[in-house]
Amino acid sequence: MSGFAKAVGASLRTYYAPGRAALLDAFYARFLAAGDLAFDVGTHVGDRTAAFRRLGARVVAVEPQPRLARALRLIFRRDPGVALVQALVGAEPGEAMLRLNTANPTVATASDAFIAAADGAEGWEGQRWDAAIARPVTTLDALAARHGLPAFVKIDVEGFEAAVLRGLSRPPRALSFEFTTIQREVALECLGLLGALGYRRFNACLGESMAFVHPVPVEAARMADWLMGLPHAANSGDIYASLTPERLA
Repeated sequence: MSGFAKAVGASLRTYYAPGRAALLDAFYARFLAAGDLAFDVGTHVGDRTAAFRRLGARVVAVEPQPRLARALRLIFRRDPGVALVQALVGAEPGEAMLRLNTANPTVATASDAFIAAADGAEGWEGQRWDAAIARPVTTLDALAARHGLPAFVKIDVEGFEAAVLRGLSRPPRALSFEFTTIQREVALECLGLLGALGYRRFNACLGESMAFVHPVPVEAARMADWLMGLPHAANSGDIYASLTPERLA
């Protein structure tokens, strides 16, 4: 078995662990209901897509890695409610290089700055981006024009999150983007972009906890202060924004 296949197998065991589906469903039920549309940008092995489908939402699953896309086609092959898009999402249509980490495919990235930030950082030892492929780039606006405006967008693209948001002009009801403590400035840029789109309240989850860290939604400045105060060891998490703040409590 190749190193890539072993890494994907490890991801499947982690993200489809017993009991995790119920945790995801309970969390995302605040954002999605039957008949809604969700975008899963950076689908990886599809655990979020599977949760969105269990909630009755249609899903556009966006995954640029060809071998992961093949796995997703197998996982969702009998599900007409999942549309798979094999592309990167960015600020404008075109083409970009995707840097691959064959031993850890979850951290493939189109951001050279992300790789530079990981180099030598505590907790990122041994990560090596050892291959690259050219991939087409679409935008959130283009996806919405083709599939409809989503109710919720999940963005997990390893340092490319701000580029994804620069390709969005119509805000969905809610969205999330991943942050890392090695690139806090990217998260701060994302908060600014979301503010320009009309989002005023935010919350966050650390790691895969699926639990909000703030008891009530907070403004962008408070979220930025919280982010900058996190210890490096916190590593990563997701920031959530919603046009209806009650979904963030």
